[in-house]
Amino acid sequence: MIESLLPNILEFISHIDPFDKLPPELQKQISGVVSINYLSRGEQIDFYPDDPKRYLYIIRTGVMEQRKPNGVLRGKLGPQDLFGFTFLNPKADGEDRYSAIAIESTLLYQVPHEDLEKLLEEHPEYSEHFASQAEIRLQNAMNVVWSDNDKGIFVKKVSEVATSFPAIVTSDMTIKEVAHEMRNVIRTSTAVVKNKGRIVGLITDRDMTKRVIADGVSTDQPISEVMTKSPLTISPNDLVLNAAALMMQNNIRSLPVVSGHKVHGLLTTTHMVQKNRVQALFLIDTIKYANTVEELVALTQERQAIFEALVEGKVRPEIIGQVMAMIYDAYNRRLIHLAKQEFGEPPCKFSWIVAGSHARNEIHISSDQDSALIIDDAATDEDMAYFKLLATFVCNALGDCGFVLCPGNFMASNPKWLQKFSTWKKYYTQWITTPDSSTLLNTSVFLETRNICGEASFNEKLHQHLHKLISQNKRFLSTLVNDAVSVHPPLGIFNSLVLEKGGENSNTLNIKKYAITLVVDLARIYGISVGCTSTNTEERFKFAYKKGMMSEDAFKNITGAYRFICQLRFTHQFEAMKRGEVSSNHIDPQSFGSFERAHLKDAFRIIANLQDAAKIKFGGA
Repeated sequence: MIESLLPNILEFISHIDPFDKLPPELQKQISGVVSINYLSRGEQIDFYPDDPKRYLYIIRTGVMEQRKPNGVLRGKLGPQDLFGFTFLNPKADGEDRYSAIAIESTLLYQVPHEDLEKLLEEHPEYSEHFASQAEIRLQNAMNVVWSDNDKGIFVKKVSEVATSFPAIVTSDMTIKEVAHEMRNVIRTSTAVVKNKGRIVGLITDRDMTKRVIADGVSTDQPISEVMTKSPLTISPNDLVLNAAALMMQNNIRSLPVVSGHKVHGLLTTTHMVQKNRVQALFLIDTIKYANTVEELVALTQERQAIFEALVEGKVRPEIIGQVMAMIYDAYNRRLIHLAKQEFGEPPCKFSWIVAGSHARNEIHISSDQDSALIIDDAATDEDMAYFKLLATFVCNALGDCGFVLCPGNFMASNPKWLQKFSTWKKYYTQWITTPDSSTLLNTSVFLETRNICGEASFNEKLHQHLHKLISQNKRFLSTLVNDAVSVHPPLGIFNSLVLEKGGENSNTLNIKKYAITLVVDLARIYGISVGCTSTNTEERFKFAYKKGMMSEDAFKNITGAYRFICQLRFTHQFEAMKRGEVSSNHIDPQSFGSFERAHLKDAFRIIANLQDAAKIKFGGA
């Protein structure tokens, strides 16, 4: 390299990812070994696994395409983009081989593999930035942006917070014996009751006061006479936030921490209030006691503030989605309660279900409404009119509270989605047995549903009906695949990339349409193929991996890509809110720096590869 070029090279690479993560002395060391290669239009670089001379390439100027051996586009790259990560690994398999072709005159900086490898051996703390596996680079990017430090209660597991331990008693012990065990032996306010090793009940000191002393029950009676039967419990690996919501929804003050029938500890409201001042929990509690729609509307800014705090506090995207879904649930339930006060108690059994991202617990600040009502088959026309009033009240009030009305009208207030149980069964039967383009949108919305109020068994029975239909109609999966792969992720993010043409969102990248929805669709396909009953995107991929439907690398890659893309959306929405703008899924590609471009390139390629794999596995045309 000509010595006079060193300052220019150093200035260039010091501002692009991942070289900007290196200290200045290492940036200078890298710059000193860079060679320069000029490619005319049409020239290409071919990678061979046994080639002793390998490079990591940095595009200084120009445009390159990566093509797989079969000619399929792997990626399109521009200035500041890097390629050659895969071939830093001499054991890279044939599936990752490709050619890089200049589609216009291109100037490349080439970092010799041997020099880069030596540097990373001496400084292993930077090695993950240059990993050959996209999944590791994506995860490292998440760690850089979303540090694990100081995340607080939102990412704590129950096992990290629950410090006390309940008394463990048996169902044949007397009330007096249990009280002695709680007061004098364990010194706890709660006892877990077991029978033949299985948890059958729970008793607290408050229960003792209300059910024993106040009612004059003899303390010689067995504890089984006054205990709470089939008590609620929480897993040690569950989030504290989920536990808190469970407590508030059921008006309880303590939860045994249990896996199987083994008791690991006790989580109490005292643990959370004394140790962690959690804004979201207080909001959920405030929502629970709001008496008017106006009071709920007044809480909208606080909900937005919680979203901003979660993003700014570097909380993982999947946790943000869960927190925002819990808040959404609280609004929805309270409004149903207020509707009952307005129109009277429901005349028959019903289930209010949420669908789409709400059902998956993957809510963001701009999520719209997806809901429906399942009504008991015995309902009369008058009963249905009641539920129409209730649904219209709730949906409109949710809109007033900042939950956008669904543009496609997939809401309980739409008579089409306010139906008796038998009609819903017919809907699913038609969608699954005779799938076509006209019904795929309905199917995609209501393939994931979750009961949040009313008769939960209605939703559970519909799920059973749905999974039975899917197992008997293999064509349905192929139809889903064809639809899922009809939209491709953009394989190049640089210069003036434009995906949306015309209208107010012209010249923007729709991160939902071209990335998030594609991953959700793929998770749905893989989950359905192995009979997964979870609706959550990551859980579906995990289940498919455990069932052997996808490799460990594929599972880690797509999970990492999904988290990174969700993080990018949350950050974009947060920045828009700070500027006083309406948050959305549309991002100006000009706002991407080298960090975003580099990792989006990896994420989009991972999505495209999984789309190809799905077509092969499930018969998509």
